[in-house]
Amino acid sequence: MKILIDFFPILLFFGAYKLHDWFGISKEEAIYFATPVLMGATVMQMALIYAIDKKLTTLHKVTLALILVFGTITLALHDKRFIMWKPTVLYAGMAIALAVSIWGMRKSFLKSMLGSQLDLPDPVWHKLNVAWVFYAAFMAISNAYVATYFSEDAWANFKIWGYVFPLAFLIGQGLYIAPHLRASETAEKESTP
Repeated sequence: MKILIDFFPILLFFGAYKLHDWFGISKEEAIYFATPVLMGATVMQMALIYAIDKKLTTLHKVTLALILVFGTITLALHDKRFIMWKPTVLYAGMAIALAVSIWGMRKSFLKSMLGSQLDLPDPVWHKLNVAWVFYAAFMAISNAYVATYFSEDAWANFKIWGYVFPLAFLIGQGLYIAPHLRASETAEKESTP
């Protein structure tokens, strides 16, 4: 269910962009038709997440703010570059924040966010943080490259098919932490009288 909520806005954006002609919208105006769909879907997504979790994480709030701000600027200025560059800004911000956290402040941002849910050794948290820095930087660079050197249509396709990268990263991350979770659960059971 959670993965459907995560993909909900991008699927609606992609659908609105690709099916623009069904609504009598020209190809040139497709992104301006799809952008408010993305904005509305993201607001609905955050409302669902809030209804389920009773809170929004910092990343949720930043994502919502960026989509609303960049979407509004895109529509107000009638300039598609703003919505096309929003993922680059988000991922670059994540990479910088995580890098400053681990190398500047010597703290594990991921552990502070997820430590109550996952019991992992500190070296594992450090490696996860480093992996997230490089992943976020890769996603920022990838989006910037596609937005700069490819057509709007290619960028829209990249938005949907580019979700292979986050899925592969999350699966890889899950495979990496699984043995450490089992080891920590086993150690906890052995220490309990």
